Amino acid sequence: MAAYFIAQYIVNDPALYAAYQAGAGPTIKASGGELIVFDTGAEIIEGTPPGPQTVILKFEDKAAAKAWYDSADYQAVLGKRLESTTGFAVISQSMNLG
Repeated sequence: MAAYFIAQYIVNDPALYAAYQAGAGPTIKASGGELIVFDTGAEIIEGTPPGPQTVILKFEDKAAAKAWYDSADYQAVLGKRLESTTGFAVISQSMNLG
C-alpha cells in the first residue's frame, strides 16, 4: 500500500534550502520515491499551516518511506531543511477504501 511523505513549510533561508534540495533529490530517486507535488504557493483553504510550500513524495509503502527518511544519505542533508524552514512533515499511508 503506497505511503506518502508530506511536508509543508515556509522557507526562511533560500540559499540553505537550495543546498538541501540539491542533496535530497538524489536520495529520493535512489530510494524508489517519486516527487508527486512541489508547490511553492499552495492555496490555503482551511486552518493556519506554517507556510504555503508543499512537498509530497510517494513511496511503495510506509516501510520504504521510513527507510528513505532514516537513510544515512538523507539524514546527511536533512539538517539543512530543518535549519532553513519552519513547518512540519508526516508520513501517511494510503487506505484501500474498496
